[in-house]
Amino acid sequence: MPGTIDERLTALGLTLPAAATPAFNYVPFTVHGTTVFVAGQIPQWEGQVRHVGRLGAGTALEEAQAAARLCALNVLAQVRAACAGDLDRVERFLRLGVFVSTTPECGDAPKVANGASDLLVEVFGDAGRHARTTVGVASLPLGVVVEIDAIVALRG
Repeated sequence: MPGTIDERLTALGLTLPAAATPAFNYVPFTVHGTTVFVAGQIPQWEGQVRHVGRLGAGTALEEAQAAARLCALNVLAQVRAACAGDLDRVERFLRLGVFVSTTPECGDAPKVANGASDLLVEVFGDAGRHARTTVGVASLPLGVVVEIDAIVALRG
């Protein structure tokens, strides 16, 4: 029986990808008590990398925001895996770390991060509101424009 969050995802027309497996020596998430730590998620869909580039050097703000939104869907896929499929166990998103590949003069990284933040609030309401750090960086894995990690509190 689908839960409230699954119903909200459906109502919003959102589908979660399969939880990606790491390409390197780490795990996609760890759970400590009632806290889930999600490793950095890139904009990929079912193993296909999307949104490669740099903000301020050919990648438009709207594309970078779409990349952040896709990263957030991948974060949700990992959280779902950590919760054995039950996203209704999410009590609150505590923090997002958003890394945006930008040129040195580009100051729009926080606008890019809103692509992910807005999605989490759409899906979880106030429980999706979170603290956030957004950092512009010189490069990211596989040349993607955004990578996002998360810390999530679960109901016990």
